[in-house]
Amino acid sequence: MRKVVVAATQMSCSTNIEENIQKAEKLVREAAAKGAQIILLQELFETPYFCQKEKADYYVYATELEENKAINHFKKVAKELQVVLPISFYEKKNYARYNSLAVIDADGEVLGKYRKSHIPDGPGYEEKFYFNPGDTGFKVWKTRYAKIGIGICWDQWYPEAARCMALMGAELLFYPTAIGSEPQDAGIDSKDHWQMCMLGHAASNLMPVIASNRIGLEVDEDSSITFYGSSFIAGPQGNKVVEAGRDEETVLVAEFDLNQLETQRIEWGIFRDRRPDLYKIITSYDGELMRD
Repeated sequence: MRKVVVAATQMSCSTNIEENIQKAEKLVREAAAKGAQIILLQELFETPYFCQKEKADYYVYATELEENKAINHFKKVAKELQVVLPISFYEKKNYARYNSLAVIDADGEVLGKYRKSHIPDGPGYEEKFYFNPGDTGFKVWKTRYAKIGIGICWDQWYPEAARCMALMGAELLFYPTAIGSEPQDAGIDSKDHWQMCMLGHAASNLMPVIASNRIGLEVDEDSSITFYGSSFIAGPQGNKVVEAGRDEETVLVAEFDLNQLETQRIEWGIFRDRRPDLYKIITSYDGELMRD
């Protein structure tokens, strides 16, 4: 047996970066006290979700990885608690800006970073104004406790991303998120659809999925979003093992046997029976392959 305990957290965020980091640390410590070894915090937790409006003033939130407050803070926490912490942050690199994530291993060292591949653009979620498309490709990290793949929010709607990480050897999939109501139509509630997409990733790859979303009402001038939480941990059959409510600050914990999961994936045959020679169409935008 090779067991691992994972955790998902959810919390509200204010305009005070230090307070948000302290609140996140409180949840990390709570999760570690419950035995969690890999602990997920939500997307861009240092600040409010500033992408509701297109404002150049918010560019100042971006920092280089080496100078980011949350990353430097949680490097120490990870080393102290011996936990793995994927940390979402707004990355500045010369004149480029990315929605990025740094993976801190249980010794406090940064294993690397991932830059969000899929960048949404719509009312209340104006991310193309703030972020360049990620250029790292999908990533999998061998941490102390497991090989993990991580997508960021909008990435979670794409089965291609989850399958790529699985093919690269991921044993667990993590998705830090910021999603809630739609400012242009209060009648839209995407919570079930949002969860269902990721449950599909778990089921089709026979792989646990851990999702962490924020909570609370955030208002920016005439735009407002109520983030609906509902963070969850899914098992390898697409079953919700544990789920948070819509408005509670909380920690979710679950344990998995990675060796048992690997055996299940092999026995089920879903990777053995793949036909990558037939999948070239997936590389097109319009469903047609370019021919000379």
